[in-house]
Amino acid sequence: MRNKLMFVALLFSFQIFAQNDPKTAFQKGKYEAAISYYKKADYVKAIDLFSLAAKIKPENQIAQEAIKKVDTLREILRKDILDQAIGSWKKSGDQPIWASTNVENQSGVDEIIEINKDEILFYEVDKKTKVKTLIKKENLVYNDENSLVSLFSEIILSDGTIWNCQINEKSNVLHVINVAVKTENGIQKINAENLERYYVRI
Repeated sequence: MRNKLMFVALLFSFQIFAQNDPKTAFQKGKYEAAISYYKKADYVKAIDLFSLAAKIKPENQIAQEAIKKVDTLREILRKDILDQAIGSWKKSGDQPIWASTNVENQSGVDEIIEINKDEILFYEVDKKTKVKTLIKKENLVYNDENSLVSLFSEIILSDGTIWNCQINEKSNVLHVINVAVKTENGIQKINAENLERYYVRI
């Protein structure tokens, strides 16, 4: 009974403190909104709000709980997008399919990528002979250091470029956009003229 009374008193004290501290109140509001989205299984909105809550006052208990939720959701969302991405994709260009012209690729090769749970393999396939040549391999490395666009779908290639990946399940289109580059001085965001690539599942 005594422990219960102490918990109630502590909770009441925290609520009063939060009311007197707008920053904590704002953080608590974001955390509660994140919990709401989490319960609805809207994990993308939930992870963004948990991340925001963790940054507002990183030293308090709310932030620590929010960080745990971010780590959990990151694993869930990465598994989901990887499950969708595994397989073979053919490059369709640097514009969405609906915006592309009817002019076919004039080169003699198709650019193909194959994604598995550990690697991305880049191939060229000769259109006439159908000979498939491996161009390079990339380990599947996620950007956990300083996410810029997404907390779960940014990957780092060996040349330091960082790409955000999105999949449209309905149209079977993989869209990647170069959002940053990792250098000796850290991660630098690309704010304009970002390179984009579109791939269709084959």
